[in-house]
Amino acid sequence: MYSVLIADHHPIISKGIGSVLRNNPALEISGSVTNGDDLYTRLNEKEPDVLIMELDLPQLNGINALRKIKQEHPGTKILIYSCHPEEMYALSAIKAGAAGYISKTALPDQLESAIYQVARGGIYLNKNITQKLNSGISQGRNLVAKFKKLSTRETEVLNLLASGKRNKDIAEALSINEKTVSTYKTRLLKKLNVDNVADLITQARLLQLK
Repeated sequence: MYSVLIADHHPIISKGIGSVLRNNPALEISGSVTNGDDLYTRLNEKEPDVLIMELDLPQLNGINALRKIKQEHPGTKILIYSCHPEEMYALSAIKAGAAGYISKTALPDQLESAIYQVARGGIYLNKNITQKLNSGISQGRNLVAKFKKLSTRETEVLNLLASGKRNKDIAEALSINEKTVSTYKTRLLKKLNVDNVADLITQARLLQLK
C-alpha cells in the first residue's frame, strides 16, 4: 500500500481526495497539511510515498519549494494538484522534480489514476501535453526540444512573457530585479533562436495549448 500526504490549504480538497481514494486498497491517506512549515515538518518526521501538493500553499515558494523538497526527500513522488493551468506550469513542475501535474478541474477518476501512476514510479501529464513532448510543435520547429533545454527560471520568465507580463511584473512575481529579467530575456532570445522580443513571445505562446 502506498502512503499519500496531501498539502493543500483548502480543507474541502483534502476531504475530497480522501473520498476519491477511500475504496482504493493500494492508496492510503497518511495525513494532510495546510502550509509549507507543517509540510516540511511532516516530511522530516516520515516521508510519504506520494505527496499531493498545491503550488500556492501558504509559506511555500512554489516551483523553488518543489525543487527543494525533491532534493531533500528523493524517495517521495510529488504530484502537483493545482488550480493553475497545466499549459503554463506542468512542464516547469516536471523539470523541477515533480512526477506529475493534474488540474483541479480533472474528474475524480483521472485524479485517482494520476496518483496511482505516480505512486508506481510513472509520470503523469494530460494527453495533450504528452503529445507535445513526444511530437514537438507544428511549423517545422521542434520548440519542445528547445523548451526542455531551458532552465526552470528561464521557463518561468518565458511563461510570464507569454501571458503578457512586463519586466517589472516578472521581477515582482519571481522576486528578482528588472536587470536580471532582461538578462534572462537575452538568454531566451539566443536559446530559442529569435531576433526580438515579439518573436520570443510568439514562440512562447506556441508552447501553450489553446
